[in-house]
Amino acid sequence: MHNIDMKFIYLSAAIMIGLGSIGAAIGIGLLGGKFLEGAARQPDSIPLLRSQFFIVMGLVDAIPMITVGLGLYMIFGIS
Repeated sequence: MHNIDMKFIYLSAAIMIGLGSIGAAIGIGLLGGKFLEGAARQPDSIPLLRSQFFIVMGLVDAIPMITVGLGLYMIFGIS
């Protein structure tokens, strides 16, 4: 295991974390836009939309947290 070049591990962890964060930012942006659009169309269903919004936002936000965990494992666990 000592023959692994650590700069490639750092690079792959950075790419994982960066792409996960960019994907989550785009997903949350689209989700927020659709929430506002749905709330503007049907103001009576805002409580239902809000609960569904937070559930899906939590699921979308879990992906970068998982990639941060995997990236930190790659940096500190493999070395």
